[in-house]
Amino acid sequence: MSFDTFEEIMEYAITKEKEAVEFYESLCEMEAYSGAKDLFKSFALEERGHQKLLENFSAKNFEQYKIKKIPDLKRSDYTVDLEYTPGMEYSDILRLATKREEKALKLYTDFSKQTETEEHGKMFEILAQEEAKHKLKFETLLDDYLAEMGD
Repeated sequence: MSFDTFEEIMEYAITKEKEAVEFYESLCEMEAYSGAKDLFKSFALEERGHQKLLENFSAKNFEQYKIKKIPDLKRSDYTVDLEYTPGMEYSDILRLATKREEKALKLYTDFSKQTETEEHGKMFEILAQEEAKHKLKFETLLDDYLAEMGD
């Protein structure tokens, strides 16, 4: 996928964040367990925060952030793409969410390399870091859940 302008990149990134918000909000509505609802609600709020950062881009918004190496458990590397269906097993929901976060991480990593200014590159590096944190959280939750279930 290629973009001709920074504005096109931003528009696409904002659209993807909106989709992420909708995804996690829909999981909140469909999940029966309060713990899962709370988890997905918190991710929806974080994704909405990313959307607002993109919509209100200012280099000052990113000055306090430090780029850190986030561990990658690589669980999603061995997962096929899934589509949400009502009644889906919790473990599959976690796999689906992990895969979505992996794709968001790749998107922002790619965008950070396509920008022309240091400020824009840093913004996308920071967003990639945020998505890496989400991916790690879902991978960890999946590992813990599978361990509880005896897998």
